[in-house]
Amino acid sequence: MLCLRVTDFSAPPSFCDITCADPGPGQIRLRIRACGLNFADLLLLKGTYQDTPDLPFTPGLEVAGEVIALGKDVANFNLGDRVAVFCGSGGLAEEGVFEASRAIPIPAGMSDEDAAAMLIAYGTSHVALEHCARLQSGETLLVTGAAGGVGLTAVEIGKLMGARVIAHARGAGKLRAAQNAGADHLIDDSEDLRAIVKSLGGSDVVYDAIGGGVWKDAFRSANPGARLLPIGFASGEVPQIPANHLLVKNLTVIGFYIGGYLKARPEVIRNSFETLFRWHGEGRIKPHVSHVLPFEKTFEGLEMLRNRTSTGKVVITMS
Repeated sequence: MLCLRVTDFSAPPSFCDITCADPGPGQIRLRIRACGLNFADLLLLKGTYQDTPDLPFTPGLEVAGEVIALGKDVANFNLGDRVAVFCGSGGLAEEGVFEASRAIPIPAGMSDEDAAAMLIAYGTSHVALEHCARLQSGETLLVTGAAGGVGLTAVEIGKLMGARVIAHARGAGKLRAAQNAGADHLIDDSEDLRAIVKSLGGSDVVYDAIGGGVWKDAFRSANPGARLLPIGFASGEVPQIPANHLLVKNLTVIGFYIGGYLKARPEVIRNSFETLFRWHGEGRIKPHVSHVLPFEKTFEGLEMLRNRTSTGKVVITMS
């Protein structure tokens, strides 16, 4: 099978042919139809992601495909079933072997592209906002990087949960995407984030995917008692949190990493995925996939993430 392979963190990955393993106990083998790209893939290529596998490995954190082989003790899937898997790695390949416990049946009517775009971005925002931050209807949610893969889902889910949503993004096109996802107020990256948020009454929950100076401004504009989620650091600068400000304003900073929940509280993640797939079937959410690219253009898709030129999700298709 053809796959993208990382053999050296100091060199770019390359396409190569390898033999796909047979599924072991509790595993399934998929013919992969689509793989969603994530910012974490860029970190995997450099060996700086918190869950980077040992070399050599195949990147690609979330896939949709068809079950073509079953390992021992797998009773809840059949050959030919369509499933989506939050796999953590191994997705950028024509086939892959994954834990059956991580697989979710794809509902009839959902495309492979949508299924491959759903898990990480929507799962991150749903668990972060509902389970961790306990976002309430009528509260104000600030989303930075609001046109990115996770940012757009935070806008959409926040609005669905009844929040007033302030979206921060770079450029008119990205702000328009955030507005289409349900944002009530828009702030361009060139504007004074802190001043505008404060003029709008401050925020009760902050969902920050950027870090750096954006985090600082979001932190300072938060209301007393606000909950803040540092989701990612697309700026390259990890946020620093002044504990004295936490005390004075009674703020809560909540660390959240979806992969950690997958290991420690897998039932939370599975329940979230099932809820999100149901919402999709009900027409309440719709993944924003800005680019669907063939497997051979994977590097082009990764470059879009690196340069932050895409909105929503970039999905790679294998056939």
